[in-house]
Amino acid sequence: MQEKKRKTAKHTSEAHRTREEIKKDYRKKKATVVFAIALVYLVIVAAAAVIIDDRHVEISLRGDEDLLAEVGHELVDPGAEAYLNGNLFGRSRNEIPVRVEGKPDMDKIGDYLVVYRADFANKGAECSRMVHVRDTTPPEITLKHEDGYLANWLVGYTEEGYTAIDNVDGDITDCVVRTEVDDKVFYSVTDSSGNEAKAERQIEYSLSEPMIKLIGGEEVEIGACLRYEDPGYEAIDGSGNDLTSYVQVTGNVVPYQVGRYQLNYSITNEQGETATAQRIVDIVPQPYIKTVIPEEKTIYLTFDDGPSEYTDRLLDVLARYDAKATFFVTGFQPEYFDCIGRAYREGHAIGVHSQTHEYEICYANDQAFFDDFLWMEDLIYSQTGSYTKLFRFPGGSSNTVSRMYSPGIISRLAKYMTDMGYVYFDWSVDSGDALGGAKTSYAVANNVTAGCSEETVSVVLQHDTKGFSVNAVESILRWGKNHGYTFKALDETSYTAHHPIAN
Repeated sequence: MQEKKRKTAKHTSEAHRTREEIKKDYRKKKATVVFAIALVYLVIVAAAAVIIDDRHVEISLRGDEDLLAEVGHELVDPGAEAYLNGNLFGRSRNEIPVRVEGKPDMDKIGDYLVVYRADFANKGAECSRMVHVRDTTPPEITLKHEDGYLANWLVGYTEEGYTAIDNVDGDITDCVVRTEVDDKVFYSVTDSSGNEAKAERQIEYSLSEPMIKLIGGEEVEIGACLRYEDPGYEAIDGSGNDLTSYVQVTGNVVPYQVGRYQLNYSITNEQGETATAQRIVDIVPQPYIKTVIPEEKTIYLTFDDGPSEYTDRLLDVLARYDAKATFFVTGFQPEYFDCIGRAYREGHAIGVHSQTHEYEICYANDQAFFDDFLWMEDLIYSQTGSYTKLFRFPGGSSNTVSRMYSPGIISRLAKYMTDMGYVYFDWSVDSGDALGGAKTSYAVANNVTAGCSEETVSVVLQHDTKGFSVNAVESILRWGKNHGYTFKALDETSYTAHHPIAN
């Protein structure tokens, strides 16, 4: 019943609507339909326009397609630009963002591809360029210089130093090619990329030739001796540089042989130029030593071939009798060398005999003799603090065995040694303890006393290497003292008792 009443009420309401209201609703619905139709039309027109315009993304490179870049430098990339473009509306004013893919390693030479991309509304485009990273920078050569340095006459130019540094290869100093021409030095170097660098140095010279100054003069006179010592020299150039160590000395002086010799002093530079000086050396005989024959009865006891195990005992006996003797020493028993010093300190004379006492060695030639002699001189000096001028030839000056090794050597040596101020001694009395057949102290003492009794001055030959000969000395000393003899040591003025030279 109520439902019936509602329907009746609705119908009554619609019946009361006016015609204007109905028309208004109709116009409203019509406008809606027209708008919908227009919208559809616009959509259709817009879609048609898009299809006809063919709107798309266009991208292009700024700059060249191939780009050359310097290794080690920052890349300046001109990049790319992108826009929308179409058939109807043309290119848009606003750029589209561009993405860059691929980054060149600017610290490494190579070819790198760089890609540029741009996207819009599911549409995109791309382009690319090749970046060529290259090394076109040449190395740098730096020349070092020492303040005040001047190339000199002697050694020319001495390189002051240089370095070569490359931006890629680093230190390539070892690769530098150096060429010196006249007064210039040229340097060149090429890096691994083929880039070349060059440098040039102008050499400044101090060309003053050194003067060689001869100390002692250009001519010197020297007494004959075993060792020649040059008076000296010095070489200074015009800049004050001391070049003495560069002097070469040529020529030969035979210091024991009287004569006139020339020595040449020279400095040669690297250019082959030479500065020279000459010296004349005159070797002259040492002053003549006059022999003094003592007025009193004198015996010179001399002992060869020691020192030995018997020498100390012999020195004790000589000391008790306040007698002096002479020892012609050798160098083949080092354990008794200290006896040389003792004998010297106790007032006895020391003379050279021989280092080896082997004839085939000391008489092989002149120089062999001097080598042997000098060795003994040095030994004596080491024990006594002084050199001696006394010596006795091994075998005496009259020996003939030396002929087997060097004919005429004794004659030559006797002159050389005398010219040098040395005095050689033979003997006037032979104890017989070596080659004379004496084998006992009695025989030795008898030979000596018998020989000395016939002379006012005697030089006695004994050997302190023979125990029985040393044992005979006390008897000889007692006999000599009882018969008014004085026992002295030899010196340069003593009676020499020379034998006739047989070689």
